[in-house]
Amino acid sequence: MNRLLLLLLLVACTPSKRPRPKKLTLYCSAQQEWCDRIASSYEAASGVRVAMIRKSSGEAFAQIVAERRNPKADVWWGGTGDTHFQAAAAKLTESYASPRLSELHSWAVDPVGRGEHRTTGVYMGALGFGYNREWLAKKKIAPPSRWADLVRPELKGEIQIANPSSSGTAYTALATIVQLFGDEEGFEYLRQLDRNVNQYTKSGAAPIRAAARGEAGVGIVFLHDVATQIAAGFPIEMVVPEEGTGYEIGCMSIVRGGRHREEARAFFDWALSAEAQELGADVRAFQLPSNRAAAIPPEAPRVDASKLIDFDFERFSREEERNRLLDRFEREARGG
Repeated sequence: MNRLLLLLLLVACTPSKRPRPKKLTLYCSAQQEWCDRIASSYEAASGVRVAMIRKSSGEAFAQIVAERRNPKADVWWGGTGDTHFQAAAAKLTESYASPRLSELHSWAVDPVGRGEHRTTGVYMGALGFGYNREWLAKKKIAPPSRWADLVRPELKGEIQIANPSSSGTAYTALATIVQLFGDEEGFEYLRQLDRNVNQYTKSGAAPIRAAARGEAGVGIVFLHDVATQIAAGFPIEMVVPEEGTGYEIGCMSIVRGGRHREEARAFFDWALSAEAQELGADVRAFQLPSNRAAAIPPEAPRVDASKLIDFDFERFSREEERNRLLDRFEREARGG
């Protein structure tokens, strides 16, 4: 009896092994508020601990390249498709065909077009610009409606755009100008535009926030970022350039070799759901969702009504082409 009692006491006092909490490391390249909402909502829905790190598209891609032998991230969510396409081409991301692919718009299912499903579209956004109507009226500057208007002399010091080396938004703008006008005419345009730029920002959305605060007259950004400032009550007008414009497919990728593969796939499926994609509207993120069933906020720009060019994603996502354009931009356009 004494031995039995001793055995029971030992069992009762032995600490039980509790399962380790599930974790997920997320690199997020959308606006900070949206990244925070995505992370907190998934934690609440799944019980998985999410370590979210916000980085611009270019920064996230560079980080994943640097960590390729010892990946720290599990999922990369958001940001322009060109950098996700580069990561896919370098096989830095994992092939994964989510069971939710049938719920998505055709442009989101396989944006790379190679059948490997190393990245999937989560939203779309058209490029354009916004201007502060009160600021321009105060300075007696006519509102711009075309790309060509942005190089007018009266807009000297009135424009902000991000740096294409760090920002997917600005790289999309660079590629758009080159595709619209060709290399030589396009870089001549960029040299003229540089004379009117008062700052190249790090973040793609920062220029329109500066315009909203009266720190610039015009911000070259994605139209959904313009819509965010309009919804916040700032005197901002949205412009889809008359010549036509490029667009982004914001993507999501699973990082190859990540430490939490099962959790990464579960998050991936959740993030493609209509419910998850509708979270953007809560933080005034007005991109077009990739899930066909997701509600589109009334404030969201009508991407289908914009004059979109046949944007050459294959060309502009190639590493050698991207590097060529960025190098030429730094040598010939910026500060030239």
